[in-house]
Amino acid sequence: MNNHASSKPSTMKLKQTINPILLYFIHFVISLYTFLTYIPYYFLSESRQEKSNQIKAKPVNSKPGSAYRSVHSLGGLASVLYPGCDTLDRVFLYAKDKFKDKRLLGTREILSEEDEVQPNGKIFKKVILGHYNWLSYEDVFVKAFNFGNGLQMLGQKPKTNIAIFCETRAEWLIAAQACFMYNFQLVTLYATLGGPAIVHGLNETEVTNIITSKELLQTKLKGIVSLVPRLRHIITVDGKPPTWSEFPKGVIVHTMAAVQALGAKATVEDSPQNKPVPSDIAVIMYTSGSTGLPKGVMISHSNLIAGITGMAERIPRLGEDDVYIGYLPLAHVLELSAELVCLSHGCRIGYSSPQTLADQSTKIKKGSRGDTSMLRPTLMAAVPEIMDRIYKNVMNKVNEMSSFQRNLFILAYNYKMEQISRGHSTPLCDRFVFRKVRSLLGGNVRLLLCGGAPLSATTQRFMNICFCCSVGQGYGLTESSGAGTITEVWDYNTGRVGAPLVCCEIKLKNWEEGGYFNTDKPHPRGEILIGGQNVTMGYYKNEAKTKADFFEDENGQRWLSTGDIGEFDPDGCLKIIDRKKDLVKLQAGEYVSLGKVEAALKNLSLIDNICAYANSYHSYVIGFVVPNQKELTELAQKKGLKGTWEELCNSCEMENEVLKVLSEAAISASLEKFEIPVKIRLSPEPWTPETGLVTDAFKLKRKELKTHYQADIERMYGRK
Repeated sequence: MNNHASSKPSTMKLKQTINPILLYFIHFVISLYTFLTYIPYYFLSESRQEKSNQIKAKPVNSKPGSAYRSVHSLGGLASVLYPGCDTLDRVFLYAKDKFKDKRLLGTREILSEEDEVQPNGKIFKKVILGHYNWLSYEDVFVKAFNFGNGLQMLGQKPKTNIAIFCETRAEWLIAAQACFMYNFQLVTLYATLGGPAIVHGLNETEVTNIITSKELLQTKLKGIVSLVPRLRHIITVDGKPPTWSEFPKGVIVHTMAAVQALGAKATVEDSPQNKPVPSDIAVIMYTSGSTGLPKGVMISHSNLIAGITGMAERIPRLGEDDVYIGYLPLAHVLELSAELVCLSHGCRIGYSSPQTLADQSTKIKKGSRGDTSMLRPTLMAAVPEIMDRIYKNVMNKVNEMSSFQRNLFILAYNYKMEQISRGHSTPLCDRFVFRKVRSLLGGNVRLLLCGGAPLSATTQRFMNICFCCSVGQGYGLTESSGAGTITEVWDYNTGRVGAPLVCCEIKLKNWEEGGYFNTDKPHPRGEILIGGQNVTMGYYKNEAKTKADFFEDENGQRWLSTGDIGEFDPDGCLKIIDRKKDLVKLQAGEYVSLGKVEAALKNLSLIDNICAYANSYHSYVIGFVVPNQKELTELAQKKGLKGTWEELCNSCEMENEVLKVLSEAAISASLEKFEIPVKIRLSPEPWTPETGLVTDAFKLKRKELKTHYQADIERMYGRK
C-alpha cells in the first residue's frame, strides 16, 4: 500500500498452519504465477496503485484552515445532474422520458408463508419467494402522478406536511415521487421508532395524512393514533387492514390503490398547479438520533439534487446495466440518496429486507433462494454493522473447514491481500477460491458503498478480498443530505472516507480542548465543516439547534459543523479520527476517545457489540458487551464454566475471562493503558433498533445505554 494507508497488509493477514516444505513449494508456484501474469498486466493496464497515488483533493488556497475541494471541482462546486433539472420532479421526468419502458422498481412475489417451530420452542415465520415483478419508469410515473392527485383530492395542500411511516418497498419511493411532483413536504419516520418518538414527529409536523403498511398500522400506529389529534387520513400501501371499534372518530383508512384510482378519475385541472422550486422543502427527515428525541432535518429539492450529483460522480460506468438492491431504511438519507442516484441513471432497483437478503437469512425457508441470489445486484449499500456480521459469519465458516481447506483459503486470502496492496488483480483466486463467498451477495456486486458509521480496516479489506469488489467508504450526515466524501473505487487504502465530493468542500476547524489544530504536522486536523448546496436548511421548529450547527459565510455559502474530528492525508483524502461527543476526560486528566476503544475491540469474534463508558469522576474505562453466543459458550466450556446463557453472562468468572481477551486485543491494537476497559458487563440480550439502544444505522445510543446499565455502572465504579 502507499503511504496513505492506515493498515499494512502484514497486520491484517490470516495465520496459517501448514507444513513448511509444502508452504515453500506453494510460495514458489505463486511467485512463478505472479511473475508470468504480471508481464501482460504491466503493459496492458494502468496500475490501480498509480491511480491510488494521484492527488484527489486540494486546498483552495495556502492559508491554514483553507477548504479542500475535489480536483474535479476546483473551479466551482457541482449542483445539478442534468441541465434544467433543478427539482426532484424534473429529475424524474427527465429519467422517465429517457428510460421510458426500462424496468425501474422490482418486488418479489410471496409464493407461500409458514410457521416453523425452532428447537427452543420459538416460532419463526418463513417465506418462499418467487421472481421479481417489475414496474417500468412509465408505470412508476403514472402511479406516482395518480397517487399525488388522489392525495390532493383528500385535501392535501402544496407546501404542507404528509408523513410516511413504512418499511423499504417500491410503494415508499412511488409515494415520495408523488410528493415531489405535487410539492407536498414528505415527513419520514423510521419504521423501528418507538411510540413516543413517532407521536413527537407526527405532532411536531402537524400532519393530517400518513402513509403506512398494514403491519405497522396494527403493531405501532394503532396504540398511538388517539395521541395524534390532527390525523384524518391513513393510507396503507398493501391493502386494507381489518377495522377495529376503538379507532378514533374522524380518521379514515384508505388503500394506496384506492387513492390512486381516485386520482386517475380526476380532471386535468386537478393536476399539480403549485410546482416546487429548488428552495422548497422536499423532505423533513427525522433522524433516529443517538441522543434524545429525533430531530427533523429540513432538506430542500436543491439540497438532495446537489448531494446525489456528488455521489453519482464517484461511481464509474453507472447506468442501465446496474442493478441496486434496496433493503436499508428509506427513511435514512443513505438509502434515499442511493435510490435517487439509481433512478436518475437508468438503474434497476430490486427491493429486499434484512430478513430475506441472503439464502441464509432468518425469514427464508431452507432450500429456497434469498433476494441477492435472485436479483444478483451490481450495486449495494450497507452499514458497518451488516458488513461486520458478514465478516464474522464467513470467518466462523472458515474456522469450521478441514485443515487443508482452511489453509488453502488463508493462502489465497494473504496472496490476494499482497496483490491488492500493489494495485494488482487476482482472477484465478477470484474464480476458484472466493466464488462461493462472493455468491452470498449474488456474485455480481462491483461496488459496496458503506456509510452511517466508520468501517474497520479489517472488515473493509475482507470485503475487498472475498467479494472481489470495491468497497467505497462514505462520510455524510442527514444534515448534509448524506453527501460529504466517498472513496474512489480504485483506492483500496483502508481507514479513510475519501476526498470531498464535487458538490461540496470541507475544511477543518481548530478544537483546542481536544488538541486538534489545522496547523498540525504532518497532517492538518480539526472539526470537520462541510460547505455547499447539499448542506440542508436546518432543524424543523428548532431555531436554537439550527444556529448552533449551521452558519453562512461571507459569500452566502451554507456550512455545517459536524462535531466529527478529521485529518487530511497529503492526497486530499479525509480520515475520521475522533468525535467531540465521544471524547471523555478521565479523573487524572487523560482524554479517552470511546469510539476509538470500541473500534479496536468490536471485530473480535467473541464480541457482537460493545459500548465503552467513562466519566470524569473516575480514572478508568468500563464497557458493556454483547458477546457472541457460540464463541462465549465455547470459551465457557474451555474454562470449565457451566450454566444457561443468562447465567454465563451474569457470571463474574465469565466477565473476567472475556476481559482477558479484550485486554490482549487492546494491547495488540496499541491502545494506551488508560484506554483499556478495566471492568465489563456482559449483556445476554442483543442491541437492536427495537430495544432503543442503537439507531437504525446501528450507531450506539450512549444516553439510553447509560440509563439501561446505570446499576451496572455503579457496581463497576464501586458504588452501591
